[in-house]
Amino acid sequence: MTTDRGLVRDMRKRLERQDAIRRIVRNERVKTQRALVDLLKGEGYVCTQATVSRDITEMNLRKLPEGVYVLAEDLHLQRMVTDLVQDVRRTNNLVLVKASAGTAPGVAAALDGADLEGILGSVAGDDTILVITTGDAEAALLVDTLDKFRGVS
Repeated sequence: MTTDRGLVRDMRKRLERQDAIRRIVRNERVKTQRALVDLLKGEGYVCTQATVSRDITEMNLRKLPEGVYVLAEDLHLQRMVTDLVQDVRRTNNLVLVKASAGTAPGVAAALDGADLEGILGSVAGDDTILVITTGDAEAALLVDTLDKFRGVS
């Protein structure tokens, strides 16, 4: 018989594991559940492929055509980046995103809507977006994420 404390503990573990899955999927090119289990193990989460499969369903993860898992909330951003972003560069905590003419405001709105960790804000012109992050590591992570969506990694 499971106690209320046991249920709370199990729920907390599940939510923490799903936060780790969210970070991993945003930062790595994960193609299989087995790979996700191994990456979770590297972060200290010991779980089965069946558990990860349930998490994938519950979190509504999707696979891109190239077979990489993506968060459902990132799909809009992924489509915008794939179709409209031409180049991504960074210096320190600043990321410059070059987009097709006239599309930068839409791409910036998709970036803001994705609620990516470490982004303070963005400013968009006609074909250029300046994204300000909380630090150098967060800027590098953003570039990696955008390059993953562009299929450049």
